[in-house]
Amino acid sequence: MAPLLTARIQLLLLQTMGFLIGLIGKAARAFGGPKFGSMTTPPVVEPLLLLSGVQLAKLIRLRKVKCIDVIQAYINRIVDVNPLINGIVKYRFEEAKKEAHAVDKKLAEKQEDDATLEKKWPFLGVPLTVKEAFQLEGMPNSSGLVSRRNAISKTDATVVALLKKAGAIPLGITNCSELCMWYESSNKIYGRSNNPYDLRHIVGGSSGGEGCTLAAACSVIGVGSDIGGSIRMPAFFNGIFGHKPSPGVVSNKGQFPTARGAQELFQCTGPMCRYAEDLAPMLRVMAGPGIKKLKLDEKVHLKDLKFYWMEHDGGSFLMSKVDQDLILAQKKVVTHLENTLGASVQHVKLKQMKYSFQLWVTMMSARAYDGKEPLKFVDLLSDRGKPINPLWELVKWCLGLSVHTIPAIGLALLEEKLKYSSEKYRKFTAVKESLHKELVEMLGDDGVFLYPSHPTVAPKHHVPLTRPFNFAYTGVFNALGLPVTQCPLGLNAKGLPLGIQVVAGPFNDHLTLAVAQYLEKSFGGWVCPGKL
Repeated sequence: MAPLLTARIQLLLLQTMGFLIGLIGKAARAFGGPKFGSMTTPPVVEPLLLLSGVQLAKLIRLRKVKCIDVIQAYINRIVDVNPLINGIVKYRFEEAKKEAHAVDKKLAEKQEDDATLEKKWPFLGVPLTVKEAFQLEGMPNSSGLVSRRNAISKTDATVVALLKKAGAIPLGITNCSELCMWYESSNKIYGRSNNPYDLRHIVGGSSGGEGCTLAAACSVIGVGSDIGGSIRMPAFFNGIFGHKPSPGVVSNKGQFPTARGAQELFQCTGPMCRYAEDLAPMLRVMAGPGIKKLKLDEKVHLKDLKFYWMEHDGGSFLMSKVDQDLILAQKKVVTHLENTLGASVQHVKLKQMKYSFQLWVTMMSARAYDGKEPLKFVDLLSDRGKPINPLWELVKWCLGLSVHTIPAIGLALLEEKLKYSSEKYRKFTAVKESLHKELVEMLGDDGVFLYPSHPTVAPKHHVPLTRPFNFAYTGVFNALGLPVTQCPLGLNAKGLPLGIQVVAGPFNDHLTLAVAQYLEKSFGGWVCPGKL
């Protein structure tokens, strides 16, 4: 086929995709997706579901509550609520109950005191859910890719093994976007997850199933991964806590897809939970020997910290404007820190933040240390099978015949277009290094940076297709390699979660985790969906 004709066909198909995406976005805004009898999940009535993982573990160790009662309470909640949110995509209830009975039997023998039990099993008997992209023995590990529908994990991912060793009991695996590369959790195997605060809205991605499962009180602690905000966006949209650790602290081994070369430095595995007090203990367990890189035992004097804040990225034309609700929530935090805590708070304007998306693309375009190109998304879609043609997949999708989602097809189509030339790569690498230097010098070892989690609260289903670059509000910190904790700040007038990112310098995770606990006490933390 003549090159000119091929180019014209490609342009026509891209225009068609843009037109269809526009129609989907308009329909989503007009009709809000499927109709439900109630737009939220029912409130929690079982007291055991309203305790943190740390609290549950203590009650179980002290034999004040049986482990099987905790597990059964969560199973009951999942059976009631999961059909609404579609967060957990595969249960392991029978295995979990057997493991709970084994915990109760061990405790009945009274062979060890509470201090010994806490040291050996800090999360003894605590319910856990795991993002489907991570290996959990006996569970599917497809990352929403139809060609991997029958892939069953024969072992556990490193972090899953560590949490199980610490006593946690997995209840099941949670939904994600196809190949973990989109910020709405939907795929052709498991379908779409729904936000427990309003079922017409997204849960975020790619750890979105984990986010809505935790928010709906179907689990108390969970495992997520983050290469562009995949822990923090779901945590924000679902009103829970999530932490992206400093790079290289927590192992990424045992998840699909696997980041390769330079990208592995920017992919981070981290904890997600409803209660801030669970973040640090989870990180201690998940990091294994990597915990030595952090200073979690160092006491943080919040009043002595230097706080910096910025209400938007400076005006990038690629991103939506930040909602006034989010700006006002951030200003409430600033006022509280100044007037109640008595801390030093300074407004800053980091001009290079407006290049957030470009910096993330630069990171994803980086070659491996051996000079190899990063793994192509289109190759991941084929999963070592027959290569796929993105243009043909788009035609098939328009006819309802593709096994791939439109975000995945769109990314495969645009992958080469998004790839920077050597000149642009050098330019934005220099910008990234300059911004990194500016932030690190500003923050030092005693500073934190408050920044919006996303330009908007959780949008309605499909709307992200019309706002594909908004994820850069989180993605920029992957590119910069800084630790970030996502913190909830209550609900807006429509009942959707508000929140903020708390950023620190490299390996100063203890600062963001301490601020998270303070903000939880000051602003209430997680709010139960459906609560009157």
